[in-house]
Amino acid sequence: MADLPGVDLAALTGWLDRARPGLRQGELSGEVIAGGKSNLTYRITDGTATWALRRPPLAHVLPTAHDMVREWRVISALQGTAVAVPEAVALCEDADVLGAQFYLMGFVDGVVLDRPDVLGTVTPDAATRSCELLVDTLVDLHEVDPGTVGLGDFGRPDGFLARQVRRWTQQWQASQTQPRAEVERTVELLTTTLPEQSTPAIVHGDYRLTNVMFDRGLQRIAAVVDWEMATLGDPLTDVGLMVVYQGLAAQDDTVMPLMAPTQGFLTTDALVDRYAQRSPRDLTALDWYVAFGYYKLAVVSEGIHNRYLAGKTVGEGFDHFGERVPELLERALSLLEAR
Repeated sequence: MADLPGVDLAALTGWLDRARPGLRQGELSGEVIAGGKSNLTYRITDGTATWALRRPPLAHVLPTAHDMVREWRVISALQGTAVAVPEAVALCEDADVLGAQFYLMGFVDGVVLDRPDVLGTVTPDAATRSCELLVDTLVDLHEVDPGTVGLGDFGRPDGFLARQVRRWTQQWQASQTQPRAEVERTVELLTTTLPEQSTPAIVHGDYRLTNVMFDRGLQRIAAVVDWEMATLGDPLTDVGLMVVYQGLAAQDDTVMPLMAPTQGFLTTDALVDRYAQRSPRDLTALDWYVAFGYYKLAVVSEGIHNRYLAGKTVGEGFDHFGERVPELLERALSLLEAR
């Protein structure tokens, strides 16, 4: 029984036997699942069944981030809705077991479009369909009634956008590896040009092609994953960030693998058009949400860079995040100054 970074398998075994007696059929083993740059995900098996375990990073955990209970609550609430999520298996709120709260969910054996070898097998038609499914599922999420699924108190929609700007600025201050004048100007413009909020809904918080799992034929989304930033608020923040990620993916960016329109993937305009066709929400102020998406991603990247410099990242692919921060801030400023 070889332990994993952040997972003591003996401690996990004892907890699982107490939390779900009879569930485990054999000795536990596991591996880190590559791809995530924030919360850690592991594949855990007893030789018969397989689960996915989610826990926070090993270091530099910000006070309002990496909340396992929130992730657990939202995937539990969305069971049986039009939004596919993994099966909720068990939650551990006792940080003494693995050094942090964590949860187990069903392991979804699907396809994630996050590696060149996988993307190389995707036909243009399948690439287009994957983007259409991405947008359609986001519309479905934003149409879920939070109160009906037990998430009526999951967030505070009033004043959501202003609070989000403040929160991410605090995250920057806690994560920064060097001062940047662009941050002050970006925050000023985000604050002074706040749009009127859209009708509240469940917000994923990090919605993109690499945070959904498709079935093997890319015919449907098998699960939406990585709910660590989920809340109730303005759902157009999801649309703005989706546009940011898709724009980066079209350029072979280090944050996203190459998913260009020449390969069949939808352009950012096509993504927005599809959302607009299916949703009644007003997208007039979408540029603000896209700018906020760039700012948010800059803060996330700085946090990842902070952990990388401290030697507290697990896996590969963390060494370029620091150099992306100034460009992301510049893109946010460009959109805001043009409004």
